[in-house]
Amino acid sequence: MPKMKSKSSAKKRFTLTGTGKLKRKHAYKSHILTKKSTKRKRNLTYSTIVDKADAKNVRAMLQ
Repeated sequence: MPKMKSKSSAKKRFTLTGTGKLKRKHAYKSHILTKKSTKRKRNLTYSTIVDKADAKNVRAMLQ
């Protein structure tokens, strides 16, 4: 049987940290930025960890 392919979209969106957690970017930072406050846009810049409830599905997409 052939190898399973990873989801290309997940490869581009998620990275593994050194401790095995999944890192992701925040949403809502790509367009319609004029109505969003500077503080909100600044806080969306930083990356964060994938929630525990979603981590299993994300790992499956990366296998």
